Order: sequence, then C-alpha cells, then structure tokens
Amino acid sequence: MGWVFLLLAGGLEVAFTTSLRMLIKTPNSILLNVIFVILVIASFACLQHAVRSVPLGTGYAVWTGIGAVGTVIVGGLFFGESLPPIRMVFIGLVVAGVVGLKLIEA
Repeated sequence: MGWVFLLLAGGLEVAFTTSLRMLIKTPNSILLNVIFVILVIASFACLQHAVRSVPLGTGYAVWTGIGAVGTVIVGGLFFGESLPPIRMVFIGLVVAGVVGLKLIEA
C-alpha cells in the first residue's frame, strides 16, 4: 500500500508545481494560493504515509523523480517549454532509476 501512496504523492507534487507555475502568472489569485497549499499538504501527507512501509531514501527519491518527470512533461505539453531529445534521454534515466528502485524493493 505504501507504493500506492507514493505514486499519489508524486502525482500531487506534479499538481502543486503546476499550480505554482500558474501562480507566477496570476500571483494575486487567492484561490490558486489555497489550491497550492492544499496540494503541498496532501503530497507531503501521502509521502509521510508511504514511508511507513517504503524505505525513506527510496520514497524520497521516487517522490522527487515522479515530480521531476511529471513536471517536465506538463511544462512541455501545457507551457511551451522545450523538450529536446537530450532532455528526454535524461528524463528517461530518471524514470529508469525510479523503476530500478521499485524493482529492488519488491
């Protein structure tokens, strides 16, 4: 069950970084500020729950890996950030690292 919470925590990290990007464009939005804070709290709560059964170092690495990969993809798809092939190669290495951590924990 810890891995489910870890995946959820990573997805929520992507959501809060995306909302942070939106806040940069509309810094006075109270609603976006509230959404950002809720997403951060939810992400950390899921991470806290996950590391009860997943080793802390693995949980943190996977959480940040999911957040980094997801945020790069969201940035490319929705915010026009560049996704050159070399960047995708390195993102693939992050994914490989996350998968590798899961495999050794299984």
